[in-house]
Amino acid sequence: MPQLETSTWSITIMSMVITLFIMFQLKISKYTYPWSPELKSSATLKQPSPWEKKWTKIYSPLSLPQQ
Repeated sequence: MPQLETSTWSITIMSMVITLFIMFQLKISKYTYPWSPELKSSATLKQPSPWEKKWTKIYSPLSLPQQ
C-alpha cells in the first residue's frame, strides 16, 4: 500500500487561508458606512399599539364568581 503524500498540504492550506482572507476583505470593502451615525429618537418612532386604542377588561381568577 503506497504512502500518502502530505508534503504539499501545508502549502495548499496556507494558500486557501490567504485566498479566503483576501476574498472576505474585498467583500467587506464594498460596504459604505456613515461617517457620523446619529441616534434616532425613540419618541418619534413610537406608534400606538392596537391594544392601547381601546379599553379591555382583564378578569382575575380571584374576582370570578364561585361555581
